Amino acid sequence: MIAEFIGVKIFALERAFGLPTRPFFLFGQGPLTMALSAGVLLWPWVFITTDIINEYFGLRAVRFLSWLAIGIISYAFLMVGIAILLPPADFWLWRNAPNGRLYMPDAFQAIFGQSLWIVLGSLVAFLIGQLIDVISFHWLRRLTKGRWLAVRATGSTLISQLVDSFVVLYIAFYWGAGWSLAQVSVIALLNYTYKAGMALILTPVIYGLHWVIDKYLGVEQAHYMIERAAAESSAWGRLRE
Repeated sequence: MIAEFIGVKIFALERAFGLPTRPFFLFGQGPLTMALSAGVLLWPWVFITTDIINEYFGLRAVRFLSWLAIGIISYAFLMVGIAILLPPADFWLWRNAPNGRLYMPDAFQAIFGQSLWIVLGSLVAFLIGQLIDVISFHWLRRLTKGRWLAVRATGSTLISQLVDSFVVLYIAFYWGAGWSLAQVSVIALLNYTYKAGMALILTPVIYGLHWVIDKYLGVEQAHYMIERAAAESSAWGRLRE
């Protein structure tokens, strides 16, 4: 939910770490820097939790949480839309700022109106991305015969986020904000590069959480849950008891 509303801000990754910018050209766009949507800040935690839920609870839990998230996001979409349409109070129209005066209705519309397109893009991307993630997770698990947790956890993230990163930004910024296709493609590619890098960096965290959960549940119970999740998520998402 937080990612939906902060994602409208595009920030320079180099400056966030106090590093000098290194301009470059890509897809005929430039000079560019490592510009990312602020929404990517929350995705490392999403990677971890999605993989853990997939591992121990399978498609049943992922499907439940996906529909729950969609319901919450849709509710936020409706409330923000209504807030934008409400007539402003006279004393709220103008606000003094360091660089001049702000006309608050336009500022509110610019931020939250753009966020509505991000919410819409996220709804579409979330459905597609979650489906791809859970299918690829268990496909990779079957392919590796249950070995190599990093392959199914990190691999499914790399596959699903390739789709998610481009879908949400094309809807939010290409259709919603009128940016050029090349400009949006650059931002989407940079976002995906960041997400892929974080997924690889956080692989040891997946192993650590796996160890903690197995120790808490007991090896036998943990193995039973993992095998049941894999069975229920087989056959391209058709549940079996």
